Amino acid sequence: MVAPPTSTKISFGSIMRNPAAGAFMGFALVFIMFAIFGYQRNFLSVGGVSTWVNFASTVGMIAIPVGFLMIAGELDISTGAVLPASAMTVAITSGYFELPIMVGIIAALSVGALIGWVNGMIVTRTQVPSFIVTLATLFAVAGLTLSLSIFFINTTQTSLNAPEWAKALFGGRALGGFRSSVFWWLGMVGVFVYFLHYSPWGNWVFALGGDQESARNAGIPTRRLKIALFMLCSTSTAFAGVLQTIQFNAATSQANFGMIFNTIIAVVVGGALLTGGFGTVLGIVFGTLTLSVVQQGIGYTQIDRNLSFLIIGVMLLVAVLMNETFRKLATNWSTSKKKK
Repeated sequence: MVAPPTSTKISFGSIMRNPAAGAFMGFALVFIMFAIFGYQRNFLSVGGVSTWVNFASTVGMIAIPVGFLMIAGELDISTGAVLPASAMTVAITSGYFELPIMVGIIAALSVGALIGWVNGMIVTRTQVPSFIVTLATLFAVAGLTLSLSIFFINTTQTSLNAPEWAKALFGGRALGGFRSSVFWWLGMVGVFVYFLHYSPWGNWVFALGGDQESARNAGIPTRRLKIALFMLCSTSTAFAGVLQTIQFNAATSQANFGMIFNTIIAVVVGGALLTGGFGTVLGIVFGTLTLSVVQQGIGYTQIDRNLSFLIIGVMLLVAVLMNETFRKLATNWSTSKKKK
């Protein structure tokens, strides 16, 4: 007797209840729309695709750790200050003072890790919400970056001429225009997928966002986990700053407030909930690509560039509504399986 083909239905249902499903459908819809309107302006050419993929790589390597924090029920908006802080650190260390480029990179990553540690320590040792803590850190780090830049080099921007090997590894281009950051991002995606969805630590992150008290009672080191997530977020942001500096041969102390909104939008459009406990790495990847197509791809169409903000706003609202729907579907499906 042949068993009924129920596995296909279950598989399809589980896929549709996945947060990444909504993010993928949103990306597919936006991509098709821009491909149609931008076909005559080479949106689908290598140059066109590389434009928005390059943008996505920088946002993406920051958005995924931000997504981890959101899944864990926290938020980090200090990334807009960590990015220029790390960029200026590597530029001053290896550009102005002419120390080896690896010294500058390690110094920049150390700055990022330190800021993340401070964020994590304050959040876990006090009752202050992470939004307020990282908001304070955002302005504090931005002010320190400006002041220390003036103190060390008497200017708020400087240049960096990296060695050829470093330029090729961290700031080069390949395959017709794709920056090195794209390949670093893809590698990080693989590591992050394993961390969140296949390792025990990923279960801890979801448990932390679901019910922190229950997670603590289950033996999960909630404080150390939160600190580690904040450090991961800031260090990833610092690495993005290093890549940008080597790519463009320059750094500035100006805080990047746009990066804060871009990463949060990418995470929410990618299916993560602001309330925590729900989200996927692939969903955030699709959310990042969707944001990038709208922001960068609109230049390849005849659509008014000012409308990109309207599109992003509508897209964000729709994503929030869809995320709640997918969460309910996943919850109902999980409950029905337990009853059976």
